[in-house]
Amino acid sequence: MPDFNPTEYAVPGFVALVLLEMLWARRHRRDAYEARDTLTSLAFGLGSTVSGLLFGGAFLALFLWVWQFRLFDVPWSWWGFALCFVLDDLKYYWVHRFGHRVRWFWASHVNHHSSQHYNLSTALRQSWTGFLTLGFVFALPLVLLGFHPAMIAICAGFNLIYQFWIHTEAIDRMPRWFEAVMNTPSHHRVHHATNPRYLDRNYAGVFIVWDKLFGTFEPEVRGEKIRYGIVKQLGSFDLLWSVFHEWIGIAQDMWRAPWKHKLSYLLREPGWTHDGSRETSDQIRAAWRERNGERENSVSSDNLVAGKPEAA
Repeated sequence: MPDFNPTEYAVPGFVALVLLEMLWARRHRRDAYEARDTLTSLAFGLGSTVSGLLFGGAFLALFLWVWQFRLFDVPWSWWGFALCFVLDDLKYYWVHRFGHRVRWFWASHVNHHSSQHYNLSTALRQSWTGFLTLGFVFALPLVLLGFHPAMIAICAGFNLIYQFWIHTEAIDRMPRWFEAVMNTPSHHRVHHATNPRYLDRNYAGVFIVWDKLFGTFEPEVRGEKIRYGIVKQLGSFDLLWSVFHEWIGIAQDMWRAPWKHKLSYLLREPGWTHDGSRETSDQIRAAWRERNGERENSVSSDNLVAGKPEAA
């Protein structure tokens, strides 16, 4: 069993790419970076690394215990790694989708979306509290199928490395064949947008085909300026508030809610309220479609972005 963590080797590349993008931003998009926002993103990345060190060992021990009940023995071969990578990416799609559709999961994942800027440093905004969501359960079927936990961890590391480069506005569109199969900066800009058209779309990690298969794909559209962040923006660079604000919001909502609705504030989609005082992403999108139905229905393939969204 190899002792190999691909993300450790990728860190110098991450730093170099961030610096290159900063140089690009100075010339082409001076608003792409904001110093306090970037420092917050870096702090998120550091805290997430510490959290992983604290809790990663416990999850690995659990996976190794489950592995004794495996149905098959998938070999450490090229095809074993390839199959593991594809299945792990499918697993990621569903973890990510739950991260947007169940508020308990969203409380952890919202950290990644809290920046109103979209650049490579945004990719470093990783959760400190992912262990609370028990999202690791989604990987247990892979262990039971016979993929060694270390193999799964290595594939997940390469998956994370791939996702780094798509957090940028410096790249317009990739070749059409690549856009059809793989996740790209254009597809992922949609995912980070708060525009009603784009809410809760494009959950893919590496392969955008999952979104096309499960009905959650939305292309980037020319002429529609993208607004990044979350529906209710933080309005603060306070690190601890950025990390824990949604957990605090859940606790407050559950405390105030009638008993029969308390659990719903934990398990239903973000924005749901028992009295209709807030809106979910589905409700926001439905209202937008009702107001703009004619225009939306008239969008043709010619309007799909051939490059990056128009500058702010």
